[in-house]
Amino acid sequence: MATLQTEFEPDVQVRSRSSRIGVIGAGMIMSDVHLEAYRQAGFEVAAIASRTVGNAAKVAEQYGIPTVHDTPEQLIEDPSIAVIDIAFPPDLQPALIRHALAQPHVKGILAQKPLALSLEDAIALRDEAAAAGKILSVNQNMRYDQSIRVLSQILERGELGDVVLATIEMRAIPHWQTFLSEYDRLTLSNMSVHHLDALRFLFGEPTEIYTAVRTDPRTTFEHTDGIVVSTLRFPNNVLAVSMEDVWSGPREEGFDSDIYIKWRVEGTAGVAQGTIGWPTGDPSTLTYASTKTTDGKWVTPTWDTHWFPHAFIGVMEQLQYAIESGTAPALSVADNVKTMQLVEAGYRSIDENRPVQLSEFA
Repeated sequence: MATLQTEFEPDVQVRSRSSRIGVIGAGMIMSDVHLEAYRQAGFEVAAIASRTVGNAAKVAEQYGIPTVHDTPEQLIEDPSIAVIDIAFPPDLQPALIRHALAQPHVKGILAQKPLALSLEDAIALRDEAAAAGKILSVNQNMRYDQSIRVLSQILERGELGDVVLATIEMRAIPHWQTFLSEYDRLTLSNMSVHHLDALRFLFGEPTEIYTAVRTDPRTTFEHTDGIVVSTLRFPNNVLAVSMEDVWSGPREEGFDSDIYIKWRVEGTAGVAQGTIGWPTGDPSTLTYASTKTTDGKWVTPTWDTHWFPHAFIGVMEQLQYAIESGTAPALSVADNVKTMQLVEAGYRSIDENRPVQLSEFA
């Protein structure tokens, strides 16, 4: 008789709350997600700044943040702040990171993804952070989605046997930030990056990617990578597909919505599948069956937390713990450069209409 294993950790245990945090940005991702997660976790947010002082002041009042700085640079120079959390466009983010790297009191920086507009800039930031002796971490928060965390634990136990095929299927409509219309890259860089990084987290380093795209009828500004489908090969003959359908059909008033993000992993000893709750606001889900541990019966662990905002607790916790313990962060900039390489390989695949080997970026 197989032994049923149902003890999972969908959410992190908070090991450190020791850093005074300064946040840069007052938009939705900061005001509704980062700061709500930090409030629930009991993290100390000591200061805020944004491009518009009035917006920062409103968010400060909402969350009881004691100090509002006039500019992001002024916040970075505040000697009482140990961790800088940046939620700024990727063309503006590198300058703020570099300013923070130059401050002796700053011990850690949490940056948004994409880290920069190019792989070259990301590599430069990685090297500059190492030279400065500072921890630079990148907010790849899908690794802390509850279903992805539990899936990783199932895979680590070998409950699915050897992985054969993995898919991530997104049919949802992002709210594209206005600054994205000024870039020459859209979905692959700003949405697929979640899924490509999650696949790396689950299965290691891919050897090859082939990416096909078409424009999205709903997106009115000029773009190439609207709808994106990427096929990846991993060692041990693992095949994976990531699809970002940002069109997902007409969505006029009265049209019944069926938006979703689903994933599925098939192995020689079992299958796991689930949903990501972000598009609907529901908790993510997972169900799996294993010939090794569940006698082929479907088991469905449950939790009440969500990707947004609860996964962001894990993102900031891993940075504070790295500072306190002197260990490498789980979301290191060096690791993120590998995700940026995968994104860059996807764009090369689009441009040259061929599978691209990741060894081309070694």
